[in-house]
Amino acid sequence: MSDLNRTNVKDAFAFEVLCGINDRAGELNYDIILFSTNPNKQMKKSYTDLCRERNVDGAILQGLRMNDPYLKEVVSQSLFPCVMIDIPFSGERVGHVTTDNLSGARDAVRHLEGLGHRRIAMINGYGEAAVSHERLSGYRLALQETGIDYDPALVYDGRFSEEGGNEAAGRILSEHPDVTAVFCASDIMALGAMQSLKLLGKKIPDDISVVGYDDISIASYCSPNLTTVRQDKYGMGYQAAQMLIDMLEGRQVHHKIMLNNELIIRQSTAKTRF
Repeated sequence: MSDLNRTNVKDAFAFEVLCGINDRAGELNYDIILFSTNPNKQMKKSYTDLCRERNVDGAILQGLRMNDPYLKEVVSQSLFPCVMIDIPFSGERVGHVTTDNLSGARDAVRHLEGLGHRRIAMINGYGEAAVSHERLSGYRLALQETGIDYDPALVYDGRFSEEGGNEAAGRILSEHPDVTAVFCASDIMALGAMQSLKLLGKKIPDDISVVGYDDISIASYCSPNLTTVRQDKYGMGYQAAQMLIDMLEGRQVHHKIMLNNELIIRQSTAKTRF
């Protein structure tokens, strides 16, 4: 797992994925070893060496960016079966588990359009994440389907962090005061965005609607409760463990699994008044 640290404590996404991995591995009498990595560690030790040191049979990788130095090694010369979560690569010894990010983002934006919103900004994650590109494609597709011109100036980088969402929302209000809705590519960014919007005197959803992505636990407890796209985080981990064990035991596997998402409508979205 890449970039595991205390700043992500509100985001239970990784924990729920790990629960799915742990449960399925335990059911099949496999043990799991968790190790965290970052760019500094990767400069000193290769992925293969890391696996050999820990005497593992296979690996499930989560949190790697598309420019991660481990990614090329895994895809081109991995000696260990590997399943990647939200990283769209597969091969003879490499599998991929994800959810339908394009459709999830499309559904979120279509929901806002159905409420009458026409000026919809997006707070996206960092560009090195595959899901950022997929969710941006879903955002653009929804706009196209309803005849709204895509304006790249309405897409902001929130870095998949609460602070990034906070900063992006402030810029949106300053630079585009006519925006009536914001789609955030993660709940953590949405929480930061809502905090900023409230501090700037905006009522949610009366003045501006906000949609998140992931449906982490805090999404149903924040005020207002967050409309969001629910990912089957536990299922992603469960399916990743099953795929890896199937590889280890020599069974034929589908090297890509895509799970469906569900739009959860709560209190942070409403019909536009403008």
